[in-house]
Amino acid sequence: MCLGKISYLAAAFAICMALAGCAERYDITLADFEGDDFGDWKVTGECFGSRPAHGPLGDQGEVKGFEGKGFLNTYHGGNRAEGIMTSPEFVIERDFLNFLIGGGDTGETSFELLIDGRIVCSVTGRNEETLRWRGWDVRGFRRKKARIRIVDTKSGDWGHLNIDSIILSDTRRGPTLIVRRMKINKRYLNFPIENGARKRRMRIVVDGKTYREFKAELVEKKTDVWMFLDIEELRGKEVELLVLDSDMGELAGFSKIYQDDRIAFGEQIYNEKYRPQFHFTTRRGWINDENGLVYYKGKFHLFYQHNPFGVQWGNMHWGHAVSDDLVHWKELKIALYQHSFSDMCFSGTAIIDKDNTSGFKTGREDPMVVFYTSTGRGECVAYSNDGSKSFTEYSGNPVVEHKGRDPRVFWYEPQKKWVMVVYDVKDGKRGFAFYDSKDLKQWRRMSWIGGFFECPDLFGLTIQGRNNVKKWVLHGADGRYLLGSFDGTRFLPDSDEKIPMDYGSNFYAVYIYSNIPPEDGRVIQVVWMRGGKYPGMSFNQQLTFPCELSLRSTTEGLRLCRRPIREIESLRKKEHKWQNLELRPGENPLKGITGELFEIQAEIEPVGAKEVGFRIRGINVVYNVKRQKVYSLGKDGPLKPIDGKIKLQILVDRTSLEVFGNDGLLSMSSCMLPEDDNKSLGLFCNGGQANVLKMGVWELNSAWNK
Repeated sequence: MCLGKISYLAAAFAICMALAGCAERYDITLADFEGDDFGDWKVTGECFGSRPAHGPLGDQGEVKGFEGKGFLNTYHGGNRAEGIMTSPEFVIERDFLNFLIGGGDTGETSFELLIDGRIVCSVTGRNEETLRWRGWDVRGFRRKKARIRIVDTKSGDWGHLNIDSIILSDTRRGPTLIVRRMKINKRYLNFPIENGARKRRMRIVVDGKTYREFKAELVEKKTDVWMFLDIEELRGKEVELLVLDSDMGELAGFSKIYQDDRIAFGEQIYNEKYRPQFHFTTRRGWINDENGLVYYKGKFHLFYQHNPFGVQWGNMHWGHAVSDDLVHWKELKIALYQHSFSDMCFSGTAIIDKDNTSGFKTGREDPMVVFYTSTGRGECVAYSNDGSKSFTEYSGNPVVEHKGRDPRVFWYEPQKKWVMVVYDVKDGKRGFAFYDSKDLKQWRRMSWIGGFFECPDLFGLTIQGRNNVKKWVLHGADGRYLLGSFDGTRFLPDSDEKIPMDYGSNFYAVYIYSNIPPEDGRVIQVVWMRGGKYPGMSFNQQLTFPCELSLRSTTEGLRLCRRPIREIESLRKKEHKWQNLELRPGENPLKGITGELFEIQAEIEPVGAKEVGFRIRGINVVYNVKRQKVYSLGKDGPLKPIDGKIKLQILVDRTSLEVFGNDGLLSMSSCMLPEDDNKSLGLFCNGGQANVLKMGVWELNSAWNK
């Protein structure tokens, strides 16, 4: 991405003149990495080593395309090593900045041009070890002082970069632009995507300025799915649609992009084979962390990490949906767009600034303020004065700069201030940092606690049956929590032992809703069901069904309980009920009940049985009496009988099983792919008789067909 105002026709003219034989000035080499060290470049972290590399490092694959004998390689220490390298200051005295780059395609590995400390151009690798030329038109920054920054803060696959031959020149190296010009007269741009094709860097330019930029697997041979972008606000405008990676082969899909007032094949949405029917999924594309869960004026707002241009992670935007009841959702246009290829919108919070402590308010609506991690800047703020229809970036961003992400912000009433809990790395250790603020703009660091990773949440819960006693709950993305106290400055745990909130296979990025009315009184949570499989679908990943949280005393101590919100009852249709049923081995009282969507509730007394359980579309949910555990989909969780009985509640969707035991003391959230065409239900016991004291099975309606 380059933020300088460029005329692409002028760029083409300059290149043509150069080819025609116009005189060129000599090139200025800023770095060729042929020396024994990095000279005056400033280095932090360990990924760069002490000198340029002369080939692959460790188990790195073959590296090609560098010039001479040396190049910069951030694979020192492997993909887990991190660091930042910054060049000495230089003056832009040529038309183009050219360089060779290879390595990872992620917002946490990037090659950047900084002017006045601001990123004006940035690019990543393409998930390949081969270095390829890139060239930026920097005429808009002529005679300005600048620096190069090379960033590797990615720990994991493709968490490295290869860089060489950074040169200022009057000629451009690397891919040329491919441009389509069109006048927008429809609502959507529809994009043909081929899963697994090479990602193309694309840009939409309006009035000479970048409007959107993203990476997309444009079709090379066969269309797997159509993605879309809502461009209603551009209606009547002339735009340029550019592809910046023309060196990557033919662009069969580029000419197939078209505008329409309908989403391509939109009639198929919500009816696909593996589409969950009462768990939230986005219409098209990828989702992961739910973000900014907030209630405002009768609507539950759900923001979420979203790639609208493919079914795999990338292009992190904030998607947006609203609901009256947390069951039936209406998906709205994207709330936050990534700023550039390497500056994405990661996770965060939404709050309602009722007292206008921020001063953002300009109309009758209370400001809805969102906090998110900008991968190119830090913790940032945006706000809406029209009830979330549009968001404005705070001009003072970022409000917090540190090594971390995922700000969670809430109002701390005893001290009349805002508190931010955010994932943070301190002295190489992972944990959460605590900040406070009176105005949501200026933040003061207060304290730090170690042992947590990503997506913090901190909230108070009254102990069930003890109205005046409250504990604070602190947890990270995996939901493992500590109970303790919070004094407005620091969290003090009652114990160092974290307790699992969920025992299933797919449970990550755990957040609660803010601003729920006091008359409702519930603490409601939604979680990303990370790692589900949806083969051949135009969407990827789902969220859990919303759950109400409570804090209960048990023989093991205080425990956080989670159970489905009561609104699940709105989906019930046909009901099957039993009472005082004697269940013997080989019997199945549910025989003949078939379907895809169910809610099951049962209170069971195992008596002489060794096992008792349900078989749901070929998948077992089994309670082992001796071990006092529930087993399902390769996972197990503890469930002690209460007065010799256990309670189970199971939510069955097309691609998920959520199991709850003893009113939420056990929670198991798991994704599944059921046996083909198997829509049967079964109840069974082994090793002896069990008594089913009461049981209800409800066939459920789809939430999408309200």
